Amino acid sequence: MIQTPPGNRHQVFLPLVLTPLLVKKIGFFLQSDRGSTVELTETGFLVLNDSKGKELWRSERATDDFQLSHAAMLDTGNFVIVSKNSTNIWESFNHPTHTILPSQELGVDGSLVSAQTNYGKGKYQLRFKTNGSLVLNQIDMFTGKPYEEYFSFPLGNGSRLAFDNDSGDILIWNSNGSLVDNVTKDVEPRPGLYYYRETLDFYGVFTLYSYPRNPSGGASWSVFKAWPPNICRAFVDSAVPRGKNKYGIGPCGCNSICESIDGRPNCTCLPGFSFLDDNNHYAGCKQDYAGDPGDCSLDGSTIGEDRFEFQNISFVNFPLSDYGIFYPATELECQQSCLRDCFCAVAIYPTTRNNGNATCFKKQLPLSNGYREAGLDSTVLVKVLKSDASKKQPDASKKKLATRNNQAIVILSVLLGTFVVLAAISLIFFCLFRRRLHDLNGVRSPSRRDLETNLQFFTYKDLEHATNQFNEELGRGAFGTVYKGELPSIYGNRVAVKKLDKFAQDGEREFTTEVKVIGQTHHKNLVRLIGYCDEAEHRLLVYEFMQNGSLSSFLFGVPRPSWQQRLQIASMIAKGLAYLHEECSKQIIHCDIKPQNILLDESFTAKISDFGLAKLLMNDKTRTKTGIRGTKDYVAPEWFRNTPVTVKVDVYSFG
Repeated sequence: MIQTPPGNRHQVFLPLVLTPLLVKKIGFFLQSDRGSTVELTETGFLVLNDSKGKELWRSERATDDFQLSHAAMLDTGNFVIVSKNSTNIWESFNHPTHTILPSQELGVDGSLVSAQTNYGKGKYQLRFKTNGSLVLNQIDMFTGKPYEEYFSFPLGNGSRLAFDNDSGDILIWNSNGSLVDNVTKDVEPRPGLYYYRETLDFYGVFTLYSYPRNPSGGASWSVFKAWPPNICRAFVDSAVPRGKNKYGIGPCGCNSICESIDGRPNCTCLPGFSFLDDNNHYAGCKQDYAGDPGDCSLDGSTIGEDRFEFQNISFVNFPLSDYGIFYPATELECQQSCLRDCFCAVAIYPTTRNNGNATCFKKQLPLSNGYREAGLDSTVLVKVLKSDASKKQPDASKKKLATRNNQAIVILSVLLGTFVVLAAISLIFFCLFRRRLHDLNGVRSPSRRDLETNLQFFTYKDLEHATNQFNEELGRGAFGTVYKGELPSIYGNRVAVKKLDKFAQDGEREFTTEVKVIGQTHHKNLVRLIGYCDEAEHRLLVYEFMQNGSLSSFLFGVPRPSWQQRLQIASMIAKGLAYLHEECSKQIIHCDIKPQNILLDESFTAKISDFGLAKLLMNDKTRTKTGIRGTKDYVAPEWFRNTPVTVKVDVYSFG
């Protein structure tokens, strides 16, 4: 039996067996003092609920074909759900979080992920890389993508990590079942004397903890071995180009100083900074005085520089965030340069100098990967606001501001007067030009709208100019080519202009269909038609611009869309089709639903485009006969049977 040692914040359960009868009677088997519950359901799921009954987590099942027998906490610490044929439906050892227990294994498809101080998912990961090396890396909390490893174990390449039950050895095996290496080979063995656990702590250190099997009193979990030995220096590498950071921001966050004490990071803030969260010193620091636009002049120099002073911190370095480096420099020159530069937050200057000269590194916010180390040849010069500076600004600063304000008033007055005169002249010439153009060409004014569809009329010259002589092609279809264009802001800036190359017969019908039908449709999942041109032999359609292109490009692009994005896009397409089929005044069959005809805007909202093949139905009709339309591989079977088609052909294509 594994008992819970005193002072251990990691719960180790006593051996426990639950049967379906108990499940039926009590509904749950563990309940915290705050009311949250862990429940084993009759269908074989382990479910975690909060105090309000909201489901927070649910286990997976290896198979659905089983009969539940019982659940048990084994002596090893493995919690298993067992079927009546004695196979494990689910076991906790196959789903590690931040801790591994003896006899538990970690494969190439698994990983340890650290926990935050509040037990949420942390930002550090232990895993095998594709080349078989065992590494620690930080995770970007916004995308879930890994940074480069900040520590790689000096071992042979393997595919499985196994935790020996008695010795506490961490063994690496390959796919052939051969022992590759021992992570703890330089640690003195103590077989049978201790309990062990391996934990990826929330500050990024992978730690082997031990606890005596026969404690004499006052015993606690102690660090047996830790990797890396100095977490504060693990994120700093001389091979990394200065100013570049491919490992992450370190265990203490931005604008903070990390100092390794007994293998654990101790985080402090710079003078003039305070913790973002007083209850979590690993979240980084914020500047107490954030400044305001009045602190910087137009040339980037500090206004009222006598409001600031410097505080020095020895044996500290911020190896990244450089934006200004000069040599040779004295400490006074380094201070003065940072003081006068409104973007400079700190300057780094060596503790030892060569004849009073050294290299000065100017840094801007945010500062990352700062660390303290005894004997480090580095001094941080921190620019802070004087204690009495916030009460009032110096007279010199006030004079500068007053001078700038007076100059600005004079300049604005002159500019405003000039603008009014030029605007009046421009308006007169514009009106005369518009009237003359209308009289000469007899062309409809671009400001006119089709009263039936509320669409904008455009001249061919308007669209020729908007597309820069039809220069940038976006796509090409059976009836025409689509070009990128740009119109005045009243039309929505960027647009897509479809130029019909063939408009006889089918093309003419397509043009009429799209103008009359799309102009009367309004739905967030349909591409909006802004206007059109039907001048002489020219037939053009002007659509809203869809920044992220077609669904087909997005599906097979890099990176691939997540399943959540795929579900959202499918739902949007379904809503657009439902509108066409059921909510329009005239029912519309699109006839060519395919990924190439689904476009995505800047927020990845899916919209159905290209109604050129649409078939209209009156309100009292549900079927129509027409020739085969659409694209191979998406065409419904009824097209080939010479039978009337319904909106179901779109549903088939959508599926």
